[in-house]
Amino acid sequence: MHGDQIPAGAPTVDRRRALVLLGGAGLVAVAAGCSSGGSGTAAAPSAAPGTGTGPDGDGAAGAACTLTPEQTEGPYYLDDDLVRRDLTEDRDGVPLALAVTVVDVDGCRPIEGAAVDVWHCDAAGVYSGVDGVAGTFLRGTQPTDASGLAEFTTIQPGWYPGRAVHIHVKVHAGGDAVHTGQLYFDEAAVATVYEQGPYADRGRPDTPNARDAIFSQGGSATVMTPTGDGSGLRAAVTLGVAPS
Repeated sequence: MHGDQIPAGAPTVDRRRALVLLGGAGLVAVAAGCSSGGSGTAAAPSAAPGTGTGPDGDGAAGAACTLTPEQTEGPYYLDDDLVRRDLTEDRDGVPLALAVTVVDVDGCRPIEGAAVDVWHCDAAGVYSGVDGVAGTFLRGTQPTDASGLAEFTTIQPGWYPGRAVHIHVKVHAGGDAVHTGQLYFDEAAVATVYEQGPYADRGRPDTPNARDAIFSQGGSATVMTPTGDGSGLRAAVTLGVAPS
């Protein structure tokens, strides 16, 4: 059974605090504004050129940062401490290079050394490590660099009934969870993905963004528009957070 109704927010995670400290936690000033930085086993392209959504929700770097709305964590978060860039393991799917940039809304400054967790389902709509499913596929953590950027190599998520296609994300800074949310996709940009490879048996998602109850709670702020094709996609997003 799938469900995403656990409230956002989480207690301090000691191992992620250690990762943040080792990564050089702190805020790095920038001169002006915010910036965001086929099936199978093809290598994912670099995430750097991807198109994403800024914290102001307009798909580009904005002159003023705003707080990215939080959304439910859902029932499938695991504190598994998987510090790695490549999340794929044995999962088939269209490669996705995902770039997540974290900025402090106070001054629009990138946050260096934040721990970014991402997790999502596979092409069949299945999460690892829950409901009796073995493995740790499509889960992992990366620290942000001096520009606030964390990069991941994964696959385009599948879907399950009642939910739009999404990726879960949680950000820890200074050892505290400062953002819990979900990332979404421009549906036109990824429509053909669900007609090929391991996605084809299930076809296109049954729930568009506009009919997803969780998306309606601020999800438009984190819609990504991937670039690329069936051999590999790139997507990027900027998250505005308010560390304590």
